[in-house]
Order: sequence, then C-alpha cells, then structure tokens
Amino acid sequence: MDAGAGSAEEASELQQLSGHDILRIRAPNPGPMTLSGTNTWVVGRGPAWVVDPGPLLGSHLECLLDAVDARGGLGGVVLTHDHSDHSEAVGALLDARPAPLAAGRGDADVRLEDEKRVGPFQALSAPGHAPDHFALIAAGACFTGDAVLGEGSVFVSPYPGAMSGYLAALERLRSREDFDVLCPGHGPPVWEARAKLEEYIAHRLDRENGLIAALGDGRRTVAELLDAAWPEVPETLRPLATVTLAAHLDRLEERDALPAGVERPAFEGVAW
Repeated sequence: MDAGAGSAEEASELQQLSGHDILRIRAPNPGPMTLSGTNTWVVGRGPAWVVDPGPLLGSHLECLLDAVDARGGLGGVVLTHDHSDHSEAVGALLDARPAPLAAGRGDADVRLEDEKRVGPFQALSAPGHAPDHFALIAAGACFTGDAVLGEGSVFVSPYPGAMSGYLAALERLRSREDFDVLCPGHGPPVWEARAKLEEYIAHRLDRENGLIAALGDGRRTVAELLDAAWPEVPETLRPLATVTLAAHLDRLEERDALPAGVERPAFEGVAW
C-alpha cells in the first residue's frame, strides 16, 4: 500500500495478503530500475518483522512505523540484499524501533547463510543480482527481493559465478512447495509463483541461447551481441543489458563455451 492508498486493486491485494498476515508498503521512488517503487514487507504481528525497509523517505518511514506499531511492535529486520533502495531506511527504522538486523553482509546482528532461520524466515542464497542476495521464505510466501520482480526481468551482476548461481537459485525455489505467492522487491505480488519462476528460468536460457547463436554467427563486440540477443531493449536500458550480457559471457566462459576474441564489458571499480 501507499500513504493514501485506496484503489480497488489495492484493496483486493490487501485482502489476498491478509490470509498470509503480510502487508506491502510501496515507497514513492518510482524509476526505470525500481518500477513503481521499492516494496517493504511487514510480516506477522506480536511482533512484526520487516523485509527491506527501503529508501529513506519521510512518508515511507512514517507509514512503515505506523504499520509496525499496529502489529504489536518490531521483532526484527531482514534484508534480501543491501542495495540502497532496499536498505537506506534501516538506520532510521532501528533508531525509532530498536530490533536486530539480519543481512548477508555489512554491519548486522545476524549474518544470513543458506538455509539459516531467523525470526519467522528461512533464508535461501539467491545470488546473481548481488553477491549478498537472499530469498526469504515465511508465512507461505517467498520474499524475492530483486531475484524475481512482479513485472519484467532483473539484471544479473557480472561477478564470478553470478549467472550460474542465479539459475541454480531459481531452480531451487521452483522445486519448493512451502509458498504460494512471490513477494518481490518491485512490482505487485505474484500469485502464480511456480509459473513466474519457470518464466524467469526460460527467459534467462532464451537469452543465453540467443547469445550462443550470435557468437556462432561471428558476432564479437558488445554492441553486436546486444543487437542480436537483446534487440527489444530500448537505448536507455542498454547499460543494464550490458551488465547482464557480461554475466552471461562469464557463464559461457565457466563452461568453456566462449569463443576467442569476444569483447568483454568492463566495470572497473563497481561494487555489486
């Protein structure tokens, strides 16, 4: 929900999520990478837990504090990953309502690990978008952060093993039977959870197959490979497509399937 939310669509979402005792609070930070805004999730009550407090925006923080107080206080905060649009409000939230913080890296009270339990959640390592990325499963829901979005696809970062780890994580999530809704970092909840996971796996493999075909046709430059394997991507999003292209090239290299002479995108000094 948003501050002042009240559409029929939002009312329907509130009713559906109430069966899982989950509330979505969407931050007012829309953009090409955040879609309609970053989702903060409030889970359970007496006390409630918060997934991804989001950006440090006054109206968003106020709405989040009101929701936590209405649910009996704050039991803890868990980050799917520490990108600023998901984590910037952590300090202000914990200053106002002290509680433990669980995260995959950085200054946290609890360090997330694969299959570790914290509060009501089980963490599953879901690398790809970021090295510290986790999916969180609780209350019959999977909180996917930026591993799976409610709309569109994600970019996968080009650090060692990112794309292979990402595909493996999607397969692991698809095989589980302990959730029926995906609660993403951006976009609406996804009630056809398995279908969305299958769609994401197929999308990544389609990109990979398109890239292999382009390489087989002799294309070697970044521009040529983007034109062949990402032809529909608008110019404004080509930098993000280039990031994911680099991750796909890394995966082909891991499998000894990358031809010689391929131009590799460079991202010197970038922290993923």
